[in-house]
Amino acid sequence: MTSFLVKHTCAPYNPGIVFLLVFGISIFMIASSSATSNVTGVLIADSNRMQAQLLTSALRRYSEFHITQCQMDSMSILQAVSSKPPRIAVLALNRSGNVSETVMTLRRFHLAHPEIPKVLLVESCDRELVVSAFRSGARGIFSIADANLRLLYKCLLRVAAGQIWANTEQLNYVMDLVSEVPSLRVINASGGNLLTPREEQVVALVAEGLGNRQIAGELNLSQHTIKKYLFRIFEKLGVSTRVELVLYAMNNGDPRQAEWLAGPSRTPPRV
Repeated sequence: MTSFLVKHTCAPYNPGIVFLLVFGISIFMIASSSATSNVTGVLIADSNRMQAQLLTSALRRYSEFHITQCQMDSMSILQAVSSKPPRIAVLALNRSGNVSETVMTLRRFHLAHPEIPKVLLVESCDRELVVSAFRSGARGIFSIADANLRLLYKCLLRVAAGQIWANTEQLNYVMDLVSEVPSLRVINASGGNLLTPREEQVVALVAEGLGNRQIAGELNLSQHTIKKYLFRIFEKLGVSTRVELVLYAMNNGDPRQAEWLAGPSRTPPRV
């Protein structure tokens, strides 16, 4: 037995074997490095611990994902991101959660880290939620009520790659905004509204550089009616020219909280 061991350990040096061993280790190291670089970091922000655990366990079946969790509040999310920035974030809106608080959290997160794409996970959604979510920085909305895990997997990969995830109904909500007439909320020092919703629309269109005829066309009103609106607006705000109105709107308007009001149907202009 001893002689066999000695003979075996004292085998002649074979550079080919050494090369194969070293080359094999190099390939293994490159493959491991490549696999690590292809992993997508996913942050799940959810205040429902059981739901967060179930979602995490489900997504960990996919080797492409590295999952981390945190509570659904601004401080917890920002701390988690500072510790290890994810490639994509999933924010869960629970049935018992406050929609406005969730949207505000999404907005704060987006302002702090606009480079991180965000998906809002919901049980159901309406027009107001969809519009608010996309305005606040969401790149996708995923409804868990009518979808499966494989579809969520696809959603996360697509959004992480820079695409938008929304179903037809949600896209229609967003596209409707293009054909709606914007309004610019003009407020006083205490935050109160100075104008009616229709007057705010007129101010917004004036601020965009439209003339009376164009504004009348946008709002489906007569030019005479637009002149009346402008007269009342000038009187309320204490200005006398369109230039003064635009400057006043720039200094006292609140575009972030501007409402989007649907224009009237295309019927003959009213006088």
